[in-house]
Amino acid sequence: MRKTETMSKVPHHIAIVMDGNGRWAKARFLPRVAGHKQGVDALRRCAKACQARGVRVLTVFAFSSENWARPQDEVSGLMELFGQALVREVPDLNSQGVQLRIVGSREGLSDKLLAALEQAQVQTAANRELVFNVCFNYGGRWDIAHAAAQLASRGEAITPQSLNDALALSHVPDPDLLIRTGGEMRISNFLLWQCAYSELFFTPVLWPEFDDTTLDAAIAAYAKRERRFGQTSEQVAPPIAQAGSAGSAQPAMARA
Repeated sequence: MRKTETMSKVPHHIAIVMDGNGRWAKARFLPRVAGHKQGVDALRRCAKACQARGVRVLTVFAFSSENWARPQDEVSGLMELFGQALVREVPDLNSQGVQLRIVGSREGLSDKLLAALEQAQVQTAANRELVFNVCFNYGGRWDIAHAAAQLASRGEAITPQSLNDALALSHVPDPDLLIRTGGEMRISNFLLWQCAYSELFFTPVLWPEFDDTTLDAAIAAYAKRERRFGQTSEQVAPPIAQAGSAGSAQPAMARA
């Protein structure tokens, strides 16, 4: 497939499980937090590359609700790194028209970090070029349980639509493409509801080494997929082209 064809089928919403920071650091005899610092640099590059390619929503898994079980020094380092990254990166994100959303539970986070999260979101709230969701202290099961609890507390019926509207990412469409780096082939409690029909792309590339080439490979793989959402190939196929233009017909790509 030619690059122009691939880029015409760029997913609207990409979600990423950024895995491999620790292994990247270990291979270089560095502390794990050094890998996380390199991961921030990779995320900066990725956000810019997604925006340049026409992606409208980027959602990343920065800190899982299960990550609290990691060694205390690593958890403390991640909290400090996240706070520093917000202060350093938000001005640049704001100038690029990026709207930053921090998605996840606020429980256990320091007052200082909570204030930084709120300020970052307020500062970028009016931007529309790219919605950048950072899932921090997030878990897919937490998201569903929290949404259901909210509905129950209001006395509302729990239906697929009402639950969907109460989830943490209700402000954006579901991911079209889920990328996981680091070689593992699971989604690890990330966006369990939202990724019901997402296309999956797994790469052995460790997150600090994720670059434009890997992103383009994921987008190219996505462009070749036929997204049927429970229908048949015939149902999602485009109408038969008029005589003389049949050769230009392309497979339909539904958007989540």
